[in-house]
Amino acid sequence: MSVDLKLKKDELTALLDGEIDHHCARKLREEIDEAAEHIRPRRLILDFSGVNFMDSSGVGLILGRCRLMNLWKGRVTIRNVPEKLKRIVSLAGLSELCDLEEGVSVENETDE
Repeated sequence: MSVDLKLKKDELTALLDGEIDHHCARKLREEIDEAAEHIRPRRLILDFSGVNFMDSSGVGLILGRCRLMNLWKGRVTIRNVPEKLKRIVSLAGLSELCDLEEGVSVENETDE
């Protein structure tokens, strides 16, 4: 599992790649939180387009970032969730807490 962090204006995008399980979730949390602490973005985007497996640790990763962003009056967006992971996102009720986006890539975004 790896994460590539991209900053654009007051948005921090975490491009996730690989499997999110209890073995790697802590490292991901630390990397994302460290960057977010420095930047204090208005929006944190978790891009799941490269994720091929996620267990409850992935749900915990998302929920923890939601709590963090709520403290800063920001929002979490879950982007490009693969079809096989949508059920987990739905059952966990994450669409109630986060914005969901499909079909957006960092490369296709334009600077405003």
